[in-house]
Amino acid sequence: MSSGLFQSDIQIPRRHVVVFCDDAFGPQADRWFDLLPEGCHRILPVFDSGFDAAHPTCRPRVEAFLDAHPSLFDRALSLVVPGGEVAKNDPKVVDSVLAAIHAENICRQSFVAIFGGGAVLDAVGFAASIAHRGVKVLRFPTTTLAQDDAGIGVKNGVNHHNEKNWRGVFAVPTAVINDFSLLASLSDRDWRSGFSEAVKVALLKDTREFELLEQHVEAIARRSEVESQRAIIRSAELHWRHIVEGGDPFEDEIARPLDYGHWSAHRLERLTGGALKHGEAVAIGLGIDAALAVELGRSTPDFQRRVLGVLHKFGFTLDHPQLDDRAAIFMGIEQFRAHLGGALTLTLVAEPGVPFDIHDADFALISSAIERHRSMVRTLLA
Repeated sequence: MSSGLFQSDIQIPRRHVVVFCDDAFGPQADRWFDLLPEGCHRILPVFDSGFDAAHPTCRPRVEAFLDAHPSLFDRALSLVVPGGEVAKNDPKVVDSVLAAIHAENICRQSFVAIFGGGAVLDAVGFAASIAHRGVKVLRFPTTTLAQDDAGIGVKNGVNHHNEKNWRGVFAVPTAVINDFSLLASLSDRDWRSGFSEAVKVALLKDTREFELLEQHVEAIARRSEVESQRAIIRSAELHWRHIVEGGDPFEDEIARPLDYGHWSAHRLERLTGGALKHGEAVAIGLGIDAALAVELGRSTPDFQRRVLGVLHKFGFTLDHPQLDDRAAIFMGIEQFRAHLGGALTLTLVAEPGVPFDIHDADFALISSAIERHRSMVRTLLA
């Protein structure tokens, strides 16, 4: 019997484009028009219900705009889906998007245009990625967290088995259009939520950026346009560079640096039933991981104080009654370990711009880190 071996690398080129503008459906529309392939494309607009309610003029304006450009777009009927974690928890959301893709004749040469926060981008993007083995996506993030982090990634997913993002795929969007005008209707709570991710990526990758966040935190919390937009753009760039230049865009390796602060954050989100928003949980998670670095002797209380200080000035509440249940929080370590395939790698930070990895964390260590975190928070608030 003859046998053979066929072996070769497969190169799959993908362009990851992020563009910023002040009005994507006004004079700056050409900033994203120019990113589309030539020809007229069927397009399905999908809107986050929370955004749609808070920004009621946006959907009619988008629809009118698309209709005004028939040489570029053949608009399908718009779909509105639940926003927030409901989008990722309820299978009916993905089913409704798949049904719309089918009913509206959306094909692989068409586009699904998603207007929403990170959860909606995740859930609708997941549906688009499994329809026809992948329908093209345009992301229009509508929250600070989605513009500076969630919308930049190449991941799509929904929650399952009571775990975050258990079902999901990697799929690069055709473009991410960060339109600052879409942030106008955000509540102060949703506004600040995105900046915990900005703190996270600055701690990991850019000492100067962390210093700038410390310097301008009050202005950003007040929604100063200049400082806020600068911080969002820089956070998006740091996340984007990690994806396109880090050598592991689809997370084949064990280390997951951008999940700094997230093992406990994801657990807190689930334990609180979504009462803690993702950005709020990440703020607490960053505090716990800063305390963990101190417990390990790799960092100093002064570093921990700086991390908590900037998060506090953003307006985050850095303690939560759920932290009383150390065993339940520790389960986040085991879930993270399982997600990575059994071998644990946690990326921590010794000082801004100096990350390091650890490969073990027992209950006693995590419990001590949580107590150190809560003690420092109490001192900060005294």
